[in-house]
Amino acid sequence: MSTTSLVLNKVTGLANPTRFLALCRSILPWMSGITALLFAVGLYMSFSSTSDYQQGYTVRIMYVHVPAAWLAMMCYSVMAVSAIGTLVWRHPLADVSHKAAAPLGAAFTLISLITGSLWGKPMWGTWWVWDARLTSVFILFIMYLGLIALNRAMDEPAKAARVSAVLILVGFVNIPIIKFSVEWWNTLHQPASVVRMDGPTIDPSFLWPLLVMATAFTMLFFTLHIAAMRNEIWRRRVTSQRRMAARMAGREE
Repeated sequence: MSTTSLVLNKVTGLANPTRFLALCRSILPWMSGITALLFAVGLYMSFSSTSDYQQGYTVRIMYVHVPAAWLAMMCYSVMAVSAIGTLVWRHPLADVSHKAAAPLGAAFTLISLITGSLWGKPMWGTWWVWDARLTSVFILFIMYLGLIALNRAMDEPAKAARVSAVLILVGFVNIPIIKFSVEWWNTLHQPASVVRMDGPTIDPSFLWPLLVMATAFTMLFFTLHIAAMRNEIWRRRVTSQRRMAARMAGREE
């Protein structure tokens, strides 16, 4: 059997919610442990790092702000891939994925906005400016809240999944705007210093704690995302059983 066939079989197998729940039981404890370990190492490295010659110890806000900003965009990208799975392949877990990811994306975006304000006050002399980067991230936060509200307002999961998937794909245009806003427009926000074609420009003493914290945040997202998907599957099963019980009770009457 070819490698492609094996991958397709794995994906098809995980489309079964029962098999997905079994996978959750086996990997979530390991993922939680790895996440906790990464945060312990990352926080130790962050608080042990030296101060910046310009920003002083306020530079340590970077170790939370930057990973949260990365995860805010990555989470929406995961939702966009899930939306394609909902509309194109009708994957049974695709709508569960983007519904479970929306609150996590909103949380990471909010953390990014708050820590950005805390970092911006001593650096820029103000808590907030309506420049391209900050405004586009704020719009991303509003988009997350709108998708959460939409999913909760519609009682039919299948219809809500299709509508949400379309809106997610339309809203994905904001992600490249966030990414390249500091290059397209004149903003207070500094340009990219880690992911660059010519390599990172940040000093290694700050780069390594940042990368460890970014890895920890990424593991946290995937751990919480899988746990949220598991809880959503359970919630739908309970709802289905309650509706079935209500119908049976109505027939008996």
